[in-house]
Amino acid sequence: MCRSIKTLRPPYTEAVTDDDVRAAALQYVRKISGFRRPASHNAEAFDRAVETVAAATADLLGVLEVRGARSPASGG
Repeated sequence: MCRSIKTLRPPYTEAVTDDDVRAAALQYVRKISGFRRPASHNAEAFDRAVETVAAATADLLGVLEVRGARSPASGG
């Protein structure tokens, strides 16, 4: 669907930043809304959607378990 959104979980990406998560959320919202930049009357809804998607993404990444991945406590 959104080819420019990169995978944000190990082993594809080891160090994911808040900026990475927000960029993916922005790309997603742009794709589904069809707007690169919304008109002023849609800007608040657009920005709110980006923040909601970013929060959901961070929550998901925080609980995913990747089989076979070493935990940071085990020495990486």
